[in-house]
Amino acid sequence: MNNLDLTVVDALGLDIGGTKIAGARVAPSGEVIASTSRPTTADNPEGILDALADIATELGGSDIAPVAGLAVAAFLNRERDSIFFSPNIAWSNFPLKTAAEKRMGMSVVLENDANAAGWGEFRFGAAQDVSSMVMLTVGTGVGGALVDDGRLIVGGFGMAAELGHIIIEPGGRLCGCGNYGCLEQYASGTALMRDARERLGQDSLTQAELKDLIQQGNPDALDSVESIAHALGRGIASLVAVTDPELIVIGGGVASAGDLLLRPIRESFHSTYGAATKRPVAEIVVATMGNTAGVVGAAELARAHARAGA
Repeated sequence: MNNLDLTVVDALGLDIGGTKIAGARVAPSGEVIASTSRPTTADNPEGILDALADIATELGGSDIAPVAGLAVAAFLNRERDSIFFSPNIAWSNFPLKTAAEKRMGMSVVLENDANAAGWGEFRFGAAQDVSSMVMLTVGTGVGGALVDDGRLIVGGFGMAAELGHIIIEPGGRLCGCGNYGCLEQYASGTALMRDARERLGQDSLTQAELKDLIQQGNPDALDSVESIAHALGRGIASLVAVTDPELIVIGGGVASAGDLLLRPIRESFHSTYGAATKRPVAEIVVATMGNTAGVVGAAELARAHARAGA
């Protein structure tokens, strides 16, 4: 460990996605100072390690925290040093922390990508004024993060907060995880597109076309948004009953619909959760950090780790 004042130096955050690896140099305030990216070579894991090293060299220097945060879409072990499985990359029971540290020449803090994004929103975004939150990332699927008393909840085996896989329709649609009726099958961007295509009778409808229809106020398009919003509201009712957060944060691409999404989510939540009129309940808001949440959260986790070890 060097003698840097870790409260004022920048830190590196990296986010390994299915198509690209995003990297950022992040100030202690959460501001992205510089950023870059490399393509994800999903069928060549060694190439991914090379890309991580390239990003660290491009964005690093002697005046950064001596540890980088690395976010990845994967099942991680509780110790946060190995990947059990990644849906996008040919890694299985892979010791990513050690491999990345060897290639990058610095310490690495490994975290699930949704957890990293949630931590970014908790520290610098929509949830920075609370001590407990649930974040739902609504994109191709539904991910999530849980924070309680200022700590990320990772669970007994390291895989807590798979929020897209709570059951809201027993015996419902088959999910990729093997269960039936998961929230993800009714409340994701994929579910939105499926529902809209069915309502509009347009099997070739694109995301851009649907966005235009929503902005134009097309009734079928708006009904599709309401459909996934109602599913999210039902799922949130269960999450509130279990976790009792101060705030629910909705992130991901679908969150760009703003109040068109939030209003029916809130209505669905309050109609589903009978105790909502008898006790304080979490406010539901949209995430504020956009695509930077993952790299910022990863960098902040790295900085915290470096401070703890200083």
